[in-house]
Amino acid sequence: MLKADRHLFTFALTVCVVVSALLSTAATLLKDRQDLMVELDRKRNVLSAFGLDIYDEDGRRLGVEAVDKIFADNIREVILDGQTGELLEGLTSADLDPRELRDKQKLLLYKWEEDGEFTRFAFPISGLGLWSTIYGYLALDQDLATILGVTFYDHGETPGLGAEIERDWWQEQFEGKKLYADGEPADFRVIKGGVSRRYPDGHPSAVDGLSGATVTGEGVARFINADFRRYNRYFETIREGG
Repeated sequence: MLKADRHLFTFALTVCVVVSALLSTAATLLKDRQDLMVELDRKRNVLSAFGLDIYDEDGRRLGVEAVDKIFADNIREVILDGQTGELLEGLTSADLDPRELRDKQKLLLYKWEEDGEFTRFAFPISGLGLWSTIYGYLALDQDLATILGVTFYDHGETPGLGAEIERDWWQEQFEGKKLYADGEPADFRVIKGGVSRRYPDGHPSAVDGLSGATVTGEGVARFINADFRRYNRYFETIREGG
């Protein structure tokens, strides 16, 4: 190897080592900040499902301090057994292996408290769409039957088609729909071609599908029904006065 080539190789190797070290240091230093932003986004989605405006009077999204205050003042977190729906006293999500929540061995439930009374309930929903696992939150009114709101915030569905699940105009359809009727879970549906086309008088437990995204819509309906049934084991104890 010529002397000039050795110098060039040494220079390139040094640059690679220095850049790698800088990137590694930056990733380490920024991890806490990144984790904070992920947690903030998660909490904003919970609030949005509860029907709260997550923007301040200047049109900016609520920051960490404002979001944490709402959680501290109004929201109580409880953990349920994924198989039985039994309330696991004294546990919070911080006590669990994240895989227990991901695999739904344990269930996270948020209760909205007003004047000492729980008036709204929200829980994570997730399942397969066409290309990805879709993650969101769904909130119920005090009757434990009526949807207050829903958010879909993390997915890999097709832009312009299945990805439209994150649009406000689509999520707003869910408000007021029923997940529980006549003493049992309702069959929630996402209707290809639109609800009015199949049900001219409307349907209490159905929303319009997305054009070109039938599989995504079917997946959403499937995991909403499945997740609600998991939580409904606990909701039944509330309805019975337990």
